[in-house]
Amino acid sequence: MVTNSARNHVAIVTGANHGIGAATAVALAARGCSVLCTFLRIDEPAYRPAAYRDNRAQNADAVVGQIRDTGGRALAIEAGLSDPGAPASLFDTAEQNLGAVDILINNATGPVKDTFAAAGTDRFGRSLELVSAASWSRQFAVDVGAAAVLISEFARRHIARGGTWGRIVGLTSGGELGFPEEVSYGAAKAAQTNYTMSAALELAQFGITANMIYPPVTDTGWVTDAVRDAVATNPALIHIAAPAEVAAVIAYLASDEAALITANVITLR
Repeated sequence: MVTNSARNHVAIVTGANHGIGAATAVALAARGCSVLCTFLRIDEPAYRPAAYRDNRAQNADAVVGQIRDTGGRALAIEAGLSDPGAPASLFDTAEQNLGAVDILINNATGPVKDTFAAAGTDRFGRSLELVSAASWSRQFAVDVGAAAVLISEFARRHIARGGTWGRIVGLTSGGELGFPEEVSYGAAKAAQTNYTMSAALELAQFGITANMIYPPVTDTGWVTDAVRDAVATNPALIHIAAPAEVAAVIAYLASDEAALITANVITLR
């Protein structure tokens, strides 16, 4: 049963066919929000755990079905976010079918694992490639380019219609020392964080908040025994989270109650 706290709000959630994105779409719908679930099916390499490969290769029909079964409104659209025309098209689709978008969740990420050291495998057996123009551009096209243009499209339409309430949430990773063995991923997330912080300050006058979530290790199907052992021996990594636990924080940031929370990178442990 949906609640009234987010009724009449409309969200776009990227990467919503599995993991944190899917859980966020469900959590927002439970608050009464209509959700456009965007996704891109990806064929992961064979060394990845089967559950993760299956999750990444599926569409978002099950997510939409779960939302509709509980009385919510949702729509799924497959879209490659590296396409410059994708953001405007997604907003057009949402507006035509669900209403004006006032919540944007930048959850999707590119697929690259790259390094400055020798290509091969990391300590978890994941394949690495050397940083190149191709690896850099594939990662930045989604995590930076698409996220920035989605924020811009969100802001342009919000301001044009005289909107007074809006929420933007992105997801980040890495840190002050970068993200060794996933260097383009870490750099792209740092750039997305910078865009989101700028959006928080520039768009505050229009009633929009913008924050980034730094999740803990989250089991979206990729967590193996080796990963669990690494978390258990690292005092800074307290939990392995379920996607729904991270989604609950995102849904809170997209609520009326979080009106005073903006321009923050919120680290979950």
